[in-house]
Amino acid sequence: MLASYPPQALRCDLPAGSLFGTDGIRGKAGDLLTAPFALQVGYWAGQVLQETAARRAPVIIGQDSRNSSDMLAMAIAAGLTASGLEVWHVGLCPTPCVSYLARTTDAIGGIMISASHNPPEDNGIKFFSDAGTKLLKDLSAKIEAGLRGDRLENILSQTNNCGSYQHQKELTQQYRNAVFATLPQGLSLDGLKIVLDLAWGASVHLAPELFQALGAEVIALHHQPDGNKINVNCGSTHIDQLQGAVQFHNADLGFAFDGDADRVIAVDNTGRIVDGDYILYLWGKQLQAAGQLPNNLIVGTVMANLGFERAWEKLGGQLHRTAVGDQYVQAAMWQTGAMLGGEQSGHILCHHHSVSGDGIQTALHLAALVREAGVPLNELIDRSFQTYPQFLKNVRVEDRDRRLNWQNCDVLQTEIDKAEAAMGDKGRVLVRASGTEPVIRVMVEAEEQYLAEYWTQHLVNVVQSHLG
Repeated sequence: MLASYPPQALRCDLPAGSLFGTDGIRGKAGDLLTAPFALQVGYWAGQVLQETAARRAPVIIGQDSRNSSDMLAMAIAAGLTASGLEVWHVGLCPTPCVSYLARTTDAIGGIMISASHNPPEDNGIKFFSDAGTKLLKDLSAKIEAGLRGDRLENILSQTNNCGSYQHQKELTQQYRNAVFATLPQGLSLDGLKIVLDLAWGASVHLAPELFQALGAEVIALHHQPDGNKINVNCGSTHIDQLQGAVQFHNADLGFAFDGDADRVIAVDNTGRIVDGDYILYLWGKQLQAAGQLPNNLIVGTVMANLGFERAWEKLGGQLHRTAVGDQYVQAAMWQTGAMLGGEQSGHILCHHHSVSGDGIQTALHLAALVREAGVPLNELIDRSFQTYPQFLKNVRVEDRDRRLNWQNCDVLQTEIDKAEAAMGDKGRVLVRASGTEPVIRVMVEAEEQYLAEYWTQHLVNVVQSHLG
């Protein structure tokens, strides 16, 4: 039995820095993310989850369509069963499906194999607790300690104990029914023509099914699971094809999901992009009118547009900003009691309905909002707010230490100060290291477009010269 072998026999070389980023473990398949490594991850995740839950119960595994996802899912399942746990593998599904099943079944946790919006060659391992939320940092640290050989004395006794594996694809229907149940009773989307960009990923089956079940005419783009094409010039980070399709088909709405469908970007009937800021504003306004938004509070991130913030304040609302990452939004929502939060990139969390970002659920609720308003989405956007010009550029910085410690670059700090002084209260600067890619993100936002453009390019040049 595999679990009887000493963990040293399974160890492979690991990078010096932390394995866990802002959304689990992510990297290139075949590089960091190999089958031996994934087996170890499953084994040590099984150890930690059992310690926390003090019981043996199933772990949910889901995956997106990447070519490496089958391999990683099977290896992680082997590690989990080696630690004595039962595995319920649901196969291709959105990330929020794993979150939902971890929370509502007897499972003690969930694991999603996906690199979200990243290109096909990347992959990732996301962990969920039995509450459906991202695994706490101290538990991630325990898993990493096991991977690095620092917890050998804490191995649970596995003598004569071996877990089991079951393929449980039918569990995805529980998630499908739960999403459907969050919608207004009697909702019909009959007469609406809706384009869905499914990014060759995890939403290819469930999203069209749900919209069609409500009566919408669905035009699906990139609608088969394809590990070679997932996120390639499509999905929530590449909106051009969706915009063109909405206009070509004279559609009422368009929605683009990322590879694991935990985020969504919309397009209105004129082809205009409706990002997370607009979705938060429109959904927040609806919840506010219904008395379902405590303290008129929305949680956003440092990326939220100033135009959105000032328009929301005019409605008597508050915007609480966090660091970028849905786990930070989630934490702030629990702390403040907020029921709605999210990111400009399309991660939207509504605690009235779920505890994770859910692109399909968000898209359905936005379509329901449009149907309830009785006017096209472009009219709702016109009545909302005008965004400040915002420019975001990624600068590739391969050196991890330089990237994560960019604040130590005195020249860059000086130039950021200059930019902020030049714009005053009419703009802002945000520089940060990505938690999922080897890049530094430079964002400048200003009332005047020329200021945003100038200072963005200036700071990009500084990053390239002194860190790149």
